[in-house]
Amino acid sequence: MSENTNGTSLALYRKYRPKNFKEVLGQDHIVKVLEKSIETNSVSHAYLFIGSRGTGKTSVARIFAKEIGVSENDLYEIDAASNRGIEDIKTLRDGTRTLPFDSKYKIYIIDEVHMLSKDAWGALLKTLEEPPKHVIFILATTELHKIPETIISRCQVFTFKKASNLSSKNIILDISKKEGFKIDASSAELIAILGDGSYRDALGVLQKVLNFTKGKEVKIEEVEKITGSPKTILVNDFISAILEKEIEKGITAVRKASAENLDMKLFLKLIIQKFRTALVFKYAPKFEKEIATDLSENDFTFIKELVNKDPKNKESLLNSASLATLLEAYQNIENAFIAELPLELALIKILTVEK
Repeated sequence: MSENTNGTSLALYRKYRPKNFKEVLGQDHIVKVLEKSIETNSVSHAYLFIGSRGTGKTSVARIFAKEIGVSENDLYEIDAASNRGIEDIKTLRDGTRTLPFDSKYKIYIIDEVHMLSKDAWGALLKTLEEPPKHVIFILATTELHKIPETIISRCQVFTFKKASNLSSKNIILDISKKEGFKIDASSAELIAILGDGSYRDALGVLQKVLNFTKGKEVKIEEVEKITGSPKTILVNDFISAILEKEIEKGITAVRKASAENLDMKLFLKLIIQKFRTALVFKYAPKFEKEIATDLSENDFTFIKELVNKDPKNKESLLNSASLATLLEAYQNIENAFIAELPLELALIKILTVEK
């Protein structure tokens, strides 16, 4: 728990952790199956929850336990990263033999289960093969490839989706309002992107921003400064360079970003997001109101002017081919020993393509 300069206590991920299935975001395909199994009294004795960090695996496990009437006394959470040996699993196995305190079931949630040792897997498998009727295991992992096939085959498997930018953005807007802050759409979008598919990470970024922002209104400039994200002007300059066919302007934007030690992958991601928005605005103008709502006033003005100035013929570089080239550069950026090189090559490729 941290303290905001405005005096607002914040522990956002814990404070706004979903308390029931209705509050779980983006995992309807899992929630519906679990709800149905509870309704029909067809609960399995072993589940495997797969998904990247911060997508709600342990939250859903806790809600599931609550929904089938398991009390806190009969709910056990184990971090396999620090309890990974055979002795730990043997202790767990001994515990499963005793009856629940005051519930129909005992539930064991084993987080980061892929961290278990080889011997520990063997001990766990014996329990999964012949589980006591009163025991339910929920195994959670971010790395499916490290789970033995013998374990997977004995579990009901659920794959959690990464948080979409839209759902993350909406929860950021909602929580900011509940916390008494006003945050613009562009700031919420940037925080969602920084969360990289994780609700927990997005709320962690939001917490940092709310803790250090001045006053109760959050501006994109403050978010960029607090998080060390690429400035909007550099993103806009790179896109303008493509449409104005000015290689020097584009490379200058990349060099400035590099000089400020900015994350090139994030820089390119923001370029792609904004280029895509401009492309949609150009070819599907009926979405103008929706786009205007999603962007800050300055960003919307920038994109509108960009599209209005863009030639309506084959000379235009605001097209799917340019976007595809940017996406290709994004795929290559992880392996580039010069971080800015994929951006520079993409710019040159787009501007020197034969007509």
